Amino acid sequence: MDPLQNIPQFSPLSPLSGTSKPGLDSGAPGTEGGVAFGDLLKQALQEVNQVSAQAEGEARNLMTGESADMHSAMLAVQKADLSFQMMMAVRSKLIDAYREVMRMQM
Repeated sequence: MDPLQNIPQFSPLSPLSGTSKPGLDSGAPGTEGGVAFGDLLKQALQEVNQVSAQAEGEARNLMTGESADMHSAMLAVQKADLSFQMMMAVRSKLIDAYREVMRMQM
């Protein structure tokens, strides 16, 4: 029996949202037809801020007695915490990459 016959077939990978094929220039510098990197960062920061505000609202509602659903409040707080940790990890990687580029000799 051939062990390779039991490997499932995977569909081809689809492109990430917010990206485009290289070579399709939209005219804006640095965008190459897709969304600018700075715009992606702004969008991610806005999403983290939105999740944090939602968690704060859920916690406030729970403390004031407007809501008795502790489960959704805890989920919102954990989601906000994970979003913030991810944002900080991305920030650290960006700073490390910037420092590495600055160390390069021309």
